[in-house]
Amino acid sequence: MNITAQANGDALIVTVDENRIDAAVAVAFKDKVNELAGSEPKRVILDLKNVDFLDSSGLGAVVAVMKLLGKERKLELASLRPAVEKVFKLTRMDSVFSIHADIGAAIPAAA
Repeated sequence: MNITAQANGDALIVTVDENRIDAAVAVAFKDKVNELAGSEPKRVILDLKNVDFLDSSGLGAVVAVMKLLGKERKLELASLRPAVEKVFKLTRMDSVFSIHADIGAAIPAAA
């Protein structure tokens, strides 16, 4: 699972360099993001610009990461492709997560 992280102010940008988050990689995805996020920072921004497909297992893994971060930390999403955005809208999870058009829109949100 190709996932990278880069600190940016009070946020950690976690970029998923895979085209799918599905049942085959959901557990590895969750574990890798949790490992990269550690116990800091307060904001973790998941950059999904490369993800073309997200199934229910992938959605469950994203929710699991949010829960692992706890109430004091926030998981935000950025750069959702249309098919991935549709999953979040159909499941109404777009009301649970802050979703940004891209990383540039997410970073100023820290202010």
